[in-house]
Parts: sequence; structure tokens; C-alpha cells
Amino acid sequence: MPVDSPSPGTPATTPRAAPSAAAGTNGAFGHEPPGLSALGLFTVLLGAALPLIDFFIVNVALSTIDKDLGAGPALLELVVAGYGLAYAVLLVLGGRLGDTFGRRRLFIAGLAGFGITSLACGLAPDPWALVVARVAQGAAAAMMMPQVLGTIHASTTGDRRARAVGLYGATQGLSMVAGQILGGVLVTADLWGSGWRAIFLVNVPIAVVGLLMSLRTVPDTRSPRPEPVDVPGTLLLAAALAALLLPLTEGRATGWPVWTWVLLALSPLLALAFQRVEVRADRLGRTPLVPPSLLRLDSLRRGLALLPPFGIGFGGLMFVLAIALQQGLRMTAVVAGLALVPFALAVFAASLTGPRLVARHGAGRMVTFASVLQFAGGVLLMFTFWHSWPHLQAWGLAPAFLVIGFAQGVQLPVLFRIVLSDVPHERAGVGSGVMTTTQQAALALGVATIGSLFLALLGPWNMRDALLVTLLAWLAATAATALLSLRLPRTIA
Repeated sequence: MPVDSPSPGTPATTPRAAPSAAAGTNGAFGHEPPGLSALGLFTVLLGAALPLIDFFIVNVALSTIDKDLGAGPALLELVVAGYGLAYAVLLVLGGRLGDTFGRRRLFIAGLAGFGITSLACGLAPDPWALVVARVAQGAAAAMMMPQVLGTIHASTTGDRRARAVGLYGATQGLSMVAGQILGGVLVTADLWGSGWRAIFLVNVPIAVVGLLMSLRTVPDTRSPRPEPVDVPGTLLLAAALAALLLPLTEGRATGWPVWTWVLLALSPLLALAFQRVEVRADRLGRTPLVPPSLLRLDSLRRGLALLPPFGIGFGGLMFVLAIALQQGLRMTAVVAGLALVPFALAVFAASLTGPRLVARHGAGRMVTFASVLQFAGGVLLMFTFWHSWPHLQAWGLAPAFLVIGFAQGVQLPVLFRIVLSDVPHERAGVGSGVMTTTQQAALALGVATIGSLFLALLGPWNMRDALLVTLLAWLAATAATALLSLRLPRTIA
């Protein structure tokens, strides 16, 4: 379905080179945003899928990487954490650079970088080379990802924007599940003897296709008032996120040395310093990395509050399921991936019906309903594991996964629309960067907290009991999402 279809010959339908700064809001397009065609939307959504697929795809390949490279627990954690850290800390900067230099340009550069670094990951000769390549891959993803929502926000309006953001949300949900499905298939298939390397090499042809399409289909949008990069704010935000995420992801594997506790103690101080630097820059008439006026938007602030419990719960759930299905229930990587297919199908079905449900019942109500539905699906999942372990088959998980997947497929697109509903076009990139940073940091925290809880319980407890307690932690995050959703606006632009 086309997202934007101006009449033939309208200048907005033709992607152009970077316009001059004097040409208005979007250069040669004057004050009207350039239109985003259906093919252009497909192209940016393809770019949006790659970073999240690669965040989750390694879950099912870690044991194979360990056997092949002799990585050990600490370096395996860095293979995951290095990507997640670089991705999270650079997202807001990526959004600012897109607003300033053009979102199309940054999208193309990020996609090219993602393809090159994926090739480096697939050819890595040792664990440290893989870690370095993964960090670079996360940095490339951070340059590309904010441009997706920034482009959608700046080049669509009304119902077209609602449909585009809905498809973006569905792409996010599907990508997070598809990562583990695809990872299982590729590792088991062992194409041409590539083993785990295929999970990275598969990105290369996809990136090439995306680059060729983006040159012709992605419109060029940018802020009408290019702003310089806030170097102190950028460094402090990166330091605060790294000080929080690095020890949480590496602490368990390294035995919680002193440096992990030092960084955790520094993280709130760095966050406070970042907030004060941003307020001071705004007061002096400079351009902060995250403008305080942006955070004063009621819809953005209330929507962002739901992303941490949602992301922590989902990130932890997918990590724990990858271990429980393969090591606990002895499923192969392919069967474990196929067990998640009902989840993915339900997310896709929700993307088709969700917009109509939101139009009829209101955004806030649908997020609350979806949170309650997800909680019910979680209870069903717990009962399934409790009742049928250890003889549970993949098909036995389908009822719970269908409910959970549909709930998340309704919830996520609405949250994205709420967060960005009042963000002005000229700050679409930084608004998208703030939102995606919150989401990505939450996913990483989910792996670090709920995942670490599960692994810690595996020592004294059997896997079923450890899994049930861990699922209770996920249900607590789901309940927090439901409670916070009561403050959301009923309608959105």
C-alpha cells in the first residue's frame, strides 16, 4: 500500500541530491516535505530491520562461536555487549547528524558501513577481531537507524504517517523475533561450511540491495536550521550509558571485579552532569544534544516512560528463551527458531489490525489493553512450562506465543506514534534518536538483568524453576508497562 502518492509530476515524488540550505525547510522542496513512496518506505524499513535482527541473531550462535574461536564467557559477552553499547550510545548523535547533514546521506553511509562491518564480522579470525568488528557494526547501525523514523516523520503526514509508523513498529517486532529464527536456520544449515559466520555474511547482499534502492527511492530531508554537534553533551551521554550498560553486561562473566562497581556508581553522576550541561547549553542559546524543550513534550515524555519496562522485559525474555529451548528442552537451533514462528505471525497480524483498533478505541486504551493481554499470555506461557516440562514440544508453545506476539504487535507501533506525535519536523532525527536509544538501552538492560538472573539461578536450581522465576520478573515489567500506560493520551496526531 503506498504511503504517499502525490500526483504525477509533483516535484515531491522525485528524490534529489542534497539541496542548498537556503531552499527552505527541505531545500528544493520549499516548505513542503518530500513525499515518501511505498518503495522508499520499504527501503528504509529494510534498513530498520537489520540492526535489531543483528542484536538478537547472535543469541543462538554464541555456543558455536565459542567452539570455533575459543572465545570464553567474557569475550562472548563482549560480542553481544560491544554491539549494543556502540549502538545505544551513538543513536542520538546519529539523529543529530541526520538532521544537520541530511537523513538520506546518513542513512546511505550507515547502511554501507553496516554491510562492510558485517563482512568484517563474518571473516573475523579470532574473538577480539570479532569484538572490534561488532563495535564498528553497532556504530554503523546507530548512524542509520535514526534516519528511518526521521525520514518517515519529515516526509509523511496524517494517515500516511500513521500507517508508516505502524509498519515501522511491526518491522521492529518482527525483526526482534526473526533474528533468533534466522540465526537458528543459518547456523544449522552451515552453508558452504560457513557455520556461525553466515549470520553476519547474509547482511552483505541485503545491504548492497538496500544501497541501490536508497539512491533512487529515499527522499532527502533535513532540518531547516542545521545545528552544530554538542560535543560535551555527546561525550557525557556516551559515558553515562557505557558506565551503566558495560558493567551490567560484563559483570557476571568477569566475576564482578572492582571496576564494574566503580562504573555503576559513576553512571548516575554522569547522567546528572549530562542533564546540567544540556540545560546550561540551552540557557546560553547553544544547541544541546537533547534539547530540554523536546523532553518537555508531554506525549514524548509519557511515551518514553513505557519503553524501559517494555524493552527490559522483551530483551530478557528472548535471551532466556534461546537458552531454555535449546539447552533445557534439547531443541535444535532450527526447531527453537520455528517455535517462535507463531510469535512472528501474530506480530504481523497485529500490524494489519492494530491501526483500526487504535482509531476505534484510542491509543492509550489500546496500549493498556495490549499490556493486559501480554500479561495473560505470560501467565499462559508460565503454565505451559510448569505443566509440560521437560517434554514440551515446539507446537505446545504456540498458544502463548500467539497471544504475546499479538499484544506486542499492537503495543509497539502505538508507542512509537505517541512518542513522536508532537516532535517538530526539524527535530525528527534527534527525537527518533532519543526514542531508539531508550529502546536499545532497555533491550540491553533486559539481557543484563533478567538474563543474568536466569543464569545465576541455574546454579542452585533446576532450569524449569529458574525459568519460572525469571518469567515472573518479565511479568513484573509487563505490569509496570500497563500501569504507566494509564497516563497516555487517548488520541494522537
